[in-house]
Amino acid sequence: MENKNELAFEAALARLEEIVRALDGGNAPLDQSLALFEEGVGLVKLCSEKLDAAEQTVKILVRGEDGKAAEKDFVPDGTEAKA
Repeated sequence: MENKNELAFEAALARLEEIVRALDGGNAPLDQSLALFEEGVGLVKLCSEKLDAAEQTVKILVRGEDGKAAEKDFVPDGTEAKA
């Protein structure tokens, strides 16, 4: 597997889905299940960090009072803008 820091979000998510399927199957030995679980926890953390970073960079284009497009920080529902 690639270095986790270089792993693309989509690849990490796909690997996480593989791990979930393997663990759901219940056929893996305990040692392998624990290793898969640990890998999955790391991938969840990586995906969460990548989503947080993406959220920080998302901007919304809005029409300003002068009619021109202006950028505004994206604030997800239920959260407050970060100062």
